[in-house]
Amino acid sequence: MSAPPAAAFDKVDILPRLPRWITSGRPETLEDVAFRSGAALSHLHLVLGQGKLPQTLLRARLALRAAEACVTHQGRVERAGDLRDAVAFVQPGDPAGPAGEVYLSWCRAVARPVSAPALHRAMPAVAAARIAEILEAGQGAPVARAAAVLQAGLADAPRAPATGLLLADAALAQALGWSHVTPLLALGLKRGDLRQTGVDLRRACHRAIAAAVAEALRVAADLTRRAARLRAVAPKLRARGAAEAVALFLARDAVAPGALTSLRSDRAARRFCDRLVALGAVRELTGRDTFRLYGV
Repeated sequence: MSAPPAAAFDKVDILPRLPRWITSGRPETLEDVAFRSGAALSHLHLVLGQGKLPQTLLRARLALRAAEACVTHQGRVERAGDLRDAVAFVQPGDPAGPAGEVYLSWCRAVARPVSAPALHRAMPAVAAARIAEILEAGQGAPVARAAAVLQAGLADAPRAPATGLLLADAALAQALGWSHVTPLLALGLKRGDLRQTGVDLRRACHRAIAAAVAEALRVAADLTRRAARLRAVAPKLRARGAAEAVALFLARDAVAPGALTSLRSDRAARRFCDRLVALGAVRELTGRDTFRLYGV
């Protein structure tokens, strides 16, 4: 079995690039940062409509980065590999640990369509009335609305910003008319930004979005190329259940062989993963000999 060389995909500009002027320099006025974040969101909106982009996989990868940022804001030491392990190997009914629960909350958020009832159910109790008022009013620019939701969430739980950031990104997606949450504010906001309020917080959110969109687009371009390689290999895979396994790789940030239940056995799943690695279609993510995880 042969596969197209990786270079055949790496040389192709599959997605349009973000204009450099959007992220160059450091604008200070609210009007400047709002203009740049708006331009960045408009560009991202166009990219998200590209048919070759594995959107579910992109949201899953960004959810991991958002969770890593959130646990860092909380002063925790877990990083992406720890979060992957906490979720991939947790047994049904067992807790995933504080950091793992943060990651699970982001995984659930990006997997479900955005809806007002879902946002309301996720609201912290004290801030619920204020956040509901912001969402139901449906007024103001999307970023300003998301910043107001974030401020309300942080006022309720300043030491645990994950919920506020998740709600803010959900409110942004809802205001933009996106079907799913695409983590941005959680990626771009720094720990010091979370102490801001009012105009200063809105300015920080605009800056964060411009930076996060640039990062999201880099991830999107990389995943689009990698997904193209996997799709090119997929028709040649002969294992029973291969199509379902490939679909799982295109939907999850990381896959443990044991999750590939469409294959005949754990041994067959491990061989399938190793074959995909040999073909350059997926990567082994842990560097371990056992308890391995694979991803596009």
